Amino acid sequence: MSVGHVARAAEQAGISTVGIYVAAFRHVAEVMALPRTLVTRHPFGRPVGPVGDKARHRAVVTAALDMVGAVDHGGAVATMPGRFDAGRHNRRD
Repeated sequence: MSVGHVARAAEQAGISTVGIYVAAFRHVAEVMALPRTLVTRHPFGRPVGPVGDKARHRAVVTAALDMVGAVDHGGAVATMPGRFDAGRHNRRD
């Protein structure tokens, strides 16, 4: 919930924010009525995708940044398409 409080304070200061949440915590973002929330279907601890999957990370961050320009009202929630694919990126670096 602290992320939501920080986002709210940043928005009040004129800084646009987008919270990136895993689906398990979508309800938290909805209850807090965050200005913009992007929900991913990834497991807890991996909101932008599998470790090492730069293309997925870029896609999630791009979708979040796109929300800044497209959403000007509070409480907007979008769901990122695609699912977590640990099979491709499960090595340890």
